[in-house]
Amino acid sequence: MASVVLSEAEKLYIVHGVQEDLRVDGRGCEDYRCAEVETDVVSNTSGSARVKLGDTDVLVGIKAEMGTPKLEKPDEGYLEFFVDCSSSATPELEGRGGEELGTDIANTLYRVFSCENSIDLKSLCINPREHCWVLYVDVLLLECGGNIFDAISIAVKAALFNTRIPKVRVLEDEEGTKEIELSDDPYDCIRLNVEEVPCIVTLSKIGYRHVVDATLQEEACSLASLLISVTSKGALTSMKKVGKGSLDPESIFEMMEVRSFEQLTVLDDTG
Repeated sequence: MASVVLSEAEKLYIVHGVQEDLRVDGRGCEDYRCAEVETDVVSNTSGSARVKLGDTDVLVGIKAEMGTPKLEKPDEGYLEFFVDCSSSATPELEGRGGEELGTDIANTLYRVFSCENSIDLKSLCINPREHCWVLYVDVLLLECGGNIFDAISIAVKAALFNTRIPKVRVLEDEEGTKEIELSDDPYDCIRLNVEEVPCIVTLSKIGYRHVVDATLQEEACSLASLLISVTSKGALTSMKKVGKGSLDPESIFEMMEVRSFEQLTVLDDTG
């Protein structure tokens, strides 16, 4: 994870400010920075989105390709996540550091989307046990300015909303041989319902309080964070603790009640 080096005086300034609900950039503890969401930004994909959250910049591209359903779920399609942490985002992500972070982010996304109601995977099935759509979700971290998990989850949801999957017909001849016919009309496509797709809210413990959407400087003052995936209706679908520090049960319950979950319902406009 990218980090910055702060003096003890700088850390003390940030921590004391958080205790008074006043952060260095003027936000309160439960306020997000301004987020810019742009869709349909990569031409050779089925769907794409770019999200800028403060100084964090994320690009997501999705390609729909035909594949074979998994044995345990023969009537569903599935998603595959690949995360590339560009060394230009921060020098620390060059080489092994970037690979480890990319794997951690991909595993977190798999966990978030493991919830059955997050997306209708049955709509990706073409022919049970034989053909389905596989959505390859490629995430590129262009710049790291703190709170990358939240920014990536927003970008993935926006890219899924932008995704267009060609409609297909399964034709069967007299001998029982099946052929798949794709529609030539670019507007004759399937659009995904992303209303129940969760977004990640990262809460970082600083001193005796917690903040959302931490900057790199604030992350340097935090020993533990809680990643919570939440739907636009406020349903919590998963939790994960990151960082070397510990979180007591009382702190976790306080984090789960923050009003910042409501701020992410703005993404429901894309659903």
